[in-house]
Amino acid sequence: MLVTVPTRIYIASAEGHTGKSSIALGVLETLTREIGRVGVFRPISRSTTEPDYVLELLLAHTSLDLPYEDCIGVSYDRVHSDPEAALTDIVSRFNELERQCDAVVIIGSDYTDVGSPTELSYNARIAANLGAPVLLVLGGRRADGSGARTPADMRQIAELTSTELRLAHASLLAVIVNRADPERLSELAAGVTASFDDESQTVPVWSIPEDPFLVAPTVAAVLASTDSTMVSGDPALLEREALGTVIAAMSLENVLPRLTEGAVVVVPGDRSDVIVATLLAHSSETFPSLAGIILNGGIALPPQIERLVSGLQSTLPIATSPLGTYETALRITQTRGRLAADSQRKYDTARALFDNNVNGAALLRLLQVNPSSVVTPLMFEYNLLEKARNSQKHIVLPEGEDDRILRAASSLLARKVAKLTILGDESAIRARGAELGLDLSEAAIISPFDEVLRERFAEEYARVRSHKGMTVLQAMDTVTDVSYFGTMMVHLGLADGMVSGATHTTAHTIRPSFEIIKTRPGVSVVSSVFLMALADRVLVYGDCAVNPDPTAEQLADIAISSSETAVQFGIEPRVAMLSYSTGTSGSGADVEKVRTATAIVTERRPDLLVAGPIQYDAAADATVAATKMPDSKVAGRATVFIFPDLNTGNNTYKAVQRSAGAVAMGPVLQGLNKPINDLSRGALVGDIINTVAITAIQAAEPAAPEPAAAKPAA
Repeated sequence: MLVTVPTRIYIASAEGHTGKSSIALGVLETLTREIGRVGVFRPISRSTTEPDYVLELLLAHTSLDLPYEDCIGVSYDRVHSDPEAALTDIVSRFNELERQCDAVVIIGSDYTDVGSPTELSYNARIAANLGAPVLLVLGGRRADGSGARTPADMRQIAELTSTELRLAHASLLAVIVNRADPERLSELAAGVTASFDDESQTVPVWSIPEDPFLVAPTVAAVLASTDSTMVSGDPALLEREALGTVIAAMSLENVLPRLTEGAVVVVPGDRSDVIVATLLAHSSETFPSLAGIILNGGIALPPQIERLVSGLQSTLPIATSPLGTYETALRITQTRGRLAADSQRKYDTARALFDNNVNGAALLRLLQVNPSSVVTPLMFEYNLLEKARNSQKHIVLPEGEDDRILRAASSLLARKVAKLTILGDESAIRARGAELGLDLSEAAIISPFDEVLRERFAEEYARVRSHKGMTVLQAMDTVTDVSYFGTMMVHLGLADGMVSGATHTTAHTIRPSFEIIKTRPGVSVVSSVFLMALADRVLVYGDCAVNPDPTAEQLADIAISSSETAVQFGIEPRVAMLSYSTGTSGSGADVEKVRTATAIVTERRPDLLVAGPIQYDAAADATVAATKMPDSKVAGRATVFIFPDLNTGNNTYKAVQRSAGAVAMGPVLQGLNKPINDLSRGALVGDIINTVAITAIQAAEPAAPEPAAAKPAA
């Protein structure tokens, strides 16, 4: 019997602070796109009881629900006390974990020990004993912080590290130069490649540029390092990255020109004039947006200044520190940023840098990875984003006042998933985005009161609704509603699709599309599906959100539209027309409706595999199908489930979502001429990201019209 050996990769570095965790994240997600069960293993951790933030970060992005303790090998203390026994323990614990995985990303130690020249050698020994090829991460900056490395520096360090790996009998898979000088990426890679001139076989070398944002600490970390106590401002903004420090101990006219975007300003507590002026500058559109203010020296604000600051109602975090100016500045400079699991922007930045600079396909070939037949929720989500990225469609987001929309937009733009227009007041949206530490520079922001577009939209809306007596004057008011404004953008080709509903009802979101976009030719009803990502496959459920009690003709329409949606997302449609009866075993009005709908589908689309009436268990379970409908090519293998009414569909999708742990993506509207999709008002940022990707895919691959002459179903 052929035994498949799980894929293994060991990510190691020769020193600390190379950004190894961001590389591990990139490798993890590259594997997760192709393999169902990808695990993470940390052979050596600072502690086996205290949380390891790198491991926590990676576990948050795996497709497996692995216990944290199963993913840890041994502690540093264990290695120091008995290296050989520790190695034995590491191999044993790894083997236990690997039994649960199709691939394992192994993250080497972090060089937290002072003066440990043997650390790379020990990591190499671990890699050799685990049979895992090494992806070597070399820092593009000198370890002592003295600046960027040259190609000659990279050649020297590559020679030394590759020798260490070879002596330990570890196999070198590839090299990544991380945090490299953006102006010298190819030169630095060439320097590493030159170190392999005498080798019988060279390895790929990739360079990733340094991004200051990734190494920037959060405001919360800065406050903690300076023993500061927050006295005012929005606590949500403490997660913004501090991109610099401004020591504001000089005169006011000299402080203002030195303010920089995302800086923490250190102000002596007795300089009331500078404190107030800095707050006013932050609120002004003509000065940079700041990350926070630290009042040092342990000096409390005078009551009248506290009252003035309170009256300004600024959200900017202000804190007091007992330290002097020099000690405060020193501690800030020593505060290191890290790629935390809850920093979406850092995550997006790290992923974009990896995707843009490392050949993921080549890496998979080196690891001899074969795509999995299983499709996990995480695999499906990654593939959604990849497919949307390839289409580069333009999506409009009407709800620019919602922080969730802004966070999702920042993530989508960072990963180049789609082009975006956000509706709302540009100054307010950009100011809020800056406060949240988001990058919205690539987004277009349009006011729904833009006079040129408002007039154009009003004229078109009045034309479309003239049969209802709509006038241009009335339309001038209607089109300023963000749902109508966004729908008009899609209608006139200024955007390819729209996503809304985070703060508006479903009716408010989709009513304009019924009036303006309208249904596709041959489609009588707009309906919806949920893409249900189960543990090992993705199913299509329709209609679970729009039509309460569809007729037989409408049910047939929903089935055909749902099968076309399935094809758009790479799902082979095998349609089950659900009922409480299978085949000819039951009767009654409800069963007859489904039977009639099935006949209509067969007549209109004889190319589709469809079965009905059929019960859910017969549609989903091959064993039950063998008894109830043995000759069907759909029973037991259905991928598209059509429910007879909204009550059944809505409750079933929620029951499967909760009981089976399925990820429900949707509702995805179908049947419209152009894609408009609705969000739940409880939507999370991830839900918004997925819905935008789905909308972009719909825009890129519109549902095909019914074939004029189709071959009979098999």
